[in-house]
Amino acid sequence: MSPPSLSPSSSSVVLAALVVVALATLFFSAPASASAAGAGAPRPRPFKKIYAFGDSFTDTGNTGSTSGPSGFAHVSNPPYGVTFFHRPTNRYSDGRLVIDFVAQSLSLPFLPPYRNFSSPSSSAAGHGVNFAVAGSTAISHEFFVKNKMKLDITPQSIQTQLLWFNKYLESHEGCKGAAASGGACRDALKDALVWVGEIGVNDYAYTLGSKVSGDTIRQLAINSVANFLESLLKRGVKYMVVQGLPVSGCLPLAMYLSPENDRDDIGCVKSVNTQTSAHNAALLAKISGLRKRFPGSVIVYADYWNAYRSVMKAPAKYGFKEPFKACCGAGGPYHFTPFETCGTQFSNTCPRPSQYINWDGVHLTEAMYKVIANMFLNGKYSQPPFSYMVGKKQRAG
Repeated sequence: MSPPSLSPSSSSVVLAALVVVALATLFFSAPASASAAGAGAPRPRPFKKIYAFGDSFTDTGNTGSTSGPSGFAHVSNPPYGVTFFHRPTNRYSDGRLVIDFVAQSLSLPFLPPYRNFSSPSSSAAGHGVNFAVAGSTAISHEFFVKNKMKLDITPQSIQTQLLWFNKYLESHEGCKGAAASGGACRDALKDALVWVGEIGVNDYAYTLGSKVSGDTIRQLAINSVANFLESLLKRGVKYMVVQGLPVSGCLPLAMYLSPENDRDDIGCVKSVNTQTSAHNAALLAKISGLRKRFPGSVIVYADYWNAYRSVMKAPAKYGFKEPFKACCGAGGPYHFTPFETCGTQFSNTCPRPSQYINWDGVHLTEAMYKVIANMFLNGKYSQPPFSYMVGKKQRAG
């Protein structure tokens, strides 16, 4: 597809460009084994499995299947995966993602992507499944088609992921019927952690060139996510983590596209960060309501926005020397241009990715994902603390 015309004063344009590059990220399928996860000596497992949902920040291979978006094969090239896997994988980074560090912390293997199972009875799914898809939206694909939003080239929404999850429960866990919510399903989910990664940035991006407002997108997206979470809770999910949106205005692509007078107090794109902050506030309000309606479940909010922002305010504290430039890319003040992206013959890679926050202009380095994961799991950026959830699960048995 040809690149859209850009209006640097519009946050929706910046987010739209984020999507165009984010969707340019297809990888070879490479689900990791327990040994590859480096779990070390066996430890007690509070959870027996993880089910993950979200977009490219959580996707471990669902866009790498034969039915995923096509035309972005350059992102299957080195140096993707260079830091940990030493080859390209289905992860949108030089190595592991937040969800990988979550699995490791729980002594579980990395999650296989749902669409790359070798067979319905694949043993790889024994410890969980990843349903996240790069470019995925909170609002259904049909809404964007109806409103002629042509940037929406990933048809799978969070509701699609819910359908996959229901199908998986029926085929692997004995939960019969699409709306089953008792008995077998509750037994199957009592030892599971459900991790809902960020979802919603793409929805705002697809408004480029349309008459649909950001306020409308926020209302529809938040309602869709809330309905999704409610469906999981009705199914019997007892332990859930929901990530908010990150400070997308700190990504090199956003910085590259925006005017210099559109900056906040940490030097990132103010208009974009304001939009994602408002989204997170609405999401947290919905989560608060669900907590009251489902008091038997623990719903943790992972504050991606403030965790990421804290790193940007003091990068050296977390071991980073370069907060704005992409490690892998080419050109411009941020080592990034949309037409010389990581994985193409025009790009080059920094010698030490661990010193960079950003990997390819849109996605983060393994080092940054590790920091963020630690802030969620062991720091103050989960509400209530992740340790509270683990403790409650251990007491419940």
